[in-house]
Amino acid sequence: MKAITFPIDRAIDLPRYGSWPATRHRFDPLMADAVNAALAAERPLLVRGEPGTGKSQLARAAAQQMGRLFVAEVVHARSESQDLQWHFDAVGRLGEAQALGAACRSGADIAETLDPLRYLAPAALWWVFDWEGAERQAKNSMFKHRRPVPPQGWRPSHGSVLLIDEIDKAEADLPNGLLETLGNGGFSVPYLDEPVAIQGNIPPPLVVITTNEERELPAAFVRRCLVLHLRLPDDEPTFRNEPEERRREALVDWLVSRGEDHFGKKVAPGVRRKAAEQLWTDRREARKLGLSPPGQAEYLDLLRALDALAGGDAAEQEGLLVRIQGFALQKFIGLC
Repeated sequence: MKAITFPIDRAIDLPRYGSWPATRHRFDPLMADAVNAALAAERPLLVRGEPGTGKSQLARAAAQQMGRLFVAEVVHARSESQDLQWHFDAVGRLGEAQALGAACRSGADIAETLDPLRYLAPAALWWVFDWEGAERQAKNSMFKHRRPVPPQGWRPSHGSVLLIDEIDKAEADLPNGLLETLGNGGFSVPYLDEPVAIQGNIPPPLVVITTNEERELPAAFVRRCLVLHLRLPDDEPTFRNEPEERRREALVDWLVSRGEDHFGKKVAPGVRRKAAEQLWTDRREARKLGLSPPGQAEYLDLLRALDALAGGDAAEQEGLLVRIQGFALQKFIGLC
């Protein structure tokens, strides 16, 4: 296969999509190589890193650049691997059964109404494995679950990107079950005669899985993934043995550039730099205390607040920065 060409070190616009706000993304060579390697190897891409490093956004940006369908599923503590495959409305079926019994309907009517397929809805993996089959099932089901919205002009042959977000929140059974499903390229549904499988006329989905490292993932699962570590510059291995001032400069310059990507001239360059320098200080102090350090997400939150509260007035932004930076950057007792 031919490698996908991504725009490198240039911010691209990501329009609003469902609950995802409009934003901007910047690919670096590492991201581009990781996505291309995962596509070529047909393996999931496990993206590791602290919150706010753009792990989830990478999947969305890759889908847009490749013209693929973007499907996202956020994992929580009660998620099971089945929840990524299909949904069944057992409560709704029970309610209808009770209503039909009270109405003394005939056995044939009851059997037709309570057909399990009427309560079955496709979930994320079904949509990316077999879009047309998922559409057929969704139309025939009274259980209306969320349907992905394809980009304009998209066809199943264009392929898809599946984001499985924050997999470390789930028990080990979920990644282990996911490993089997992705390895087989399909899964069984109790109410169907044939398994749901990747169709031969569409490319395998790019599966991007993110973790915030809140829980250790099963070793067997990690081994079957390609792994991309997203780090802020001061955490990059190439900078770890550099003098502290060099690490500080690398982080500050990087943050100032990202601030410009998102806010342009709305927040003055000097204010963006002062906010970045304060972030460096707070990251260093947090680590000394064994606490999670603030990162890019907190930095952008701070700039967003300055833009909203002070408009384009640089002097007002600078004064406001001193007063509100603690709310965004110093979130733990001991730093305030």
